[in-house]
Amino acid sequence: MSMVITMNDIFDCKLLIVDDEQELRRMVSEILRREGFTRVIFAADCQEARQLFDHEKPEGVILDVCLPDGDGFSLMREFRAISAVPILFLSARDEDENRLLGLGLGADDYITKPFLPRELTLRLRAVLSRAYFPVVLQKRKKPVFCLGENEINLNSGTVTTTTGRYTFTAKEFSLLEKLYENRGNIVTGDSLCRAAWDDGLYGYENTLMVHIRRLREKIEPEPSAPRYLLTVRGLGYKLTGVEDK
Repeated sequence: MSMVITMNDIFDCKLLIVDDEQELRRMVSEILRREGFTRVIFAADCQEARQLFDHEKPEGVILDVCLPDGDGFSLMREFRAISAVPILFLSARDEDENRLLGLGLGADDYITKPFLPRELTLRLRAVLSRAYFPVVLQKRKKPVFCLGENEINLNSGTVTTTTGRYTFTAKEFSLLEKLYENRGNIVTGDSLCRAAWDDGLYGYENTLMVHIRRLREKIEPEPSAPRYLLTVRGLGYKLTGVEDK
């Protein structure tokens, strides 16, 4: 799915809610509609979610982990294979390994049940805003630069490599933009977390590492031996080898 869309407002986003609990779907719908989201569709299982994802082309997905005919992680892999649409997990499974698994698969955020309505709407709006409006609608033109043979375009939120063109998730984009703004210099983990989560480092250390790893998989020729996105042990990360166009 292209990240270039013609929405005039964040509340124009069509949202797909995937959860088998009818009462939770009703509650989430009420929360979102009260916030201003009017284009909300629902799926109770994986099969229905696949059909709606294909035919309705939602701009955002809120996904449960435990579903009657499969699991949200597997469904996430299917969605991520064909689209960079923002995906937020909303799950009762709050173990760190599940949270990291969801984020490692490319989810933009992971919220555990029970949750505060305001937390859900704030984090959803943050994910959607980063995914669409700063990248697409911001008046100031963003830079295009190269890391070796890879061309990164911060206007479209994409990287073009010898094997194809790939779209960054909202979190990956936020991290890369912060690193580019400070190219050649060390960026602390705390600064990166504030850029991606509007928050400090507390509780996000492992999550940050997951997103850095996924970012390297897109911009590095050999992600296991990075030459551009470097770890500065004990301090943070640094983006080197940038060639502006």
